[in-house]
Amino acid sequence: MSDDLEILRQDVLSELAGAADMRAWDAVRVGTLGKSGRLTALLKALGKMAPDERKARGVALNRLRDDLTRAVEDRGQALEAAALEARLVAERVDVSLPPPVTVQGSIHPISRAVEEMTAIFGSMGFSVAEGPDIETDWHNFSALNTPDHHPARTDHDTFYLPPVPGLDVARVLRTQTSGVQIRTMLSQKPPIRVICPGRTYRADHDATHSPMFHQCEGLVVGQGITLGHLKGCLIEFLRVFFDKPDLPVRFRSSYFPFTEPSMEVDIGWSRRTGEIGGGEDWLEVLGSGMIHARVLANCGLDPREWQGFAFGMGIERLTMLKNGIPDLRSFYESDIRWLRHYGSDPLAPALLHEGV
Repeated sequence: MSDDLEILRQDVLSELAGAADMRAWDAVRVGTLGKSGRLTALLKALGKMAPDERKARGVALNRLRDDLTRAVEDRGQALEAAALEARLVAERVDVSLPPPVTVQGSIHPISRAVEEMTAIFGSMGFSVAEGPDIETDWHNFSALNTPDHHPARTDHDTFYLPPVPGLDVARVLRTQTSGVQIRTMLSQKPPIRVICPGRTYRADHDATHSPMFHQCEGLVVGQGITLGHLKGCLIEFLRVFFDKPDLPVRFRSSYFPFTEPSMEVDIGWSRRTGEIGGGEDWLEVLGSGMIHARVLANCGLDPREWQGFAFGMGIERLTMLKNGIPDLRSFYESDIRWLRHYGSDPLAPALLHEGV
């Protein structure tokens, strides 16, 4: 092969080796094998040569054309493979990685406490009763043997609402869920066994009081109901709720206008450590008593035939004691960190009733 053909071979191979992408490769291919390419021009020039010279040079040009055509195709395939590999690497999705972690919500401590109370009392045969947050003066006070001069009726302790034109009924944000008990006794015939969890409202606000808080009251009406039934019910509830089978419980005489006799319920508690069931101190947790005969009569029940007991507890108070929460106001501040710490797993049901 003549020197000019060898020079052409080396130039084309060098240009192919230096082609970094398909665009540069195609420029080399067209510049060599295209209609106006260098090798094509040499092949066209064969027609102007003498027969003997044309034959020898034609053989050399054809051999060079085959070699360069193969070199161009090989380089093109190599560049296509490299481009595909680069694309695969750039678009690769690592399916072995875990999905992004999403923040899981939790059940508010008050909601979980209501679930647990409902589960415990539900195993004792109680159902849940509900009523309006805005009560009439009669349902909230008068029917519960609270006369007009009682301190609970003053506007210093209670949120009264403006009168409604054409409606001569005093309205108030309920100070307790006892109005639900009144509505239950008016609408149902004994025997009755209900709990009444819900929001209540009083004009207090400090570390242990809130203008709005939650209360759970209970009502049992039947024949032959005694203090023994009341004590057995509440002792069992407190021991299961606090998960203390031997929790000391004390009943102390007190006064409520809607029960007679009335009792405060205390549990064993350590003032020094705050431990429930430990130490020699006592802590009041709820109020209770036998339903006053006048309350039964106000609801159309004959006190000589029907007896019953009632009790009431602050849900926040029991939740604070159970979980070691020091400030009542934290329940309503919507601090995500606080909710994550004291919240409950939404997929974990309240199974405390299994211990009853």
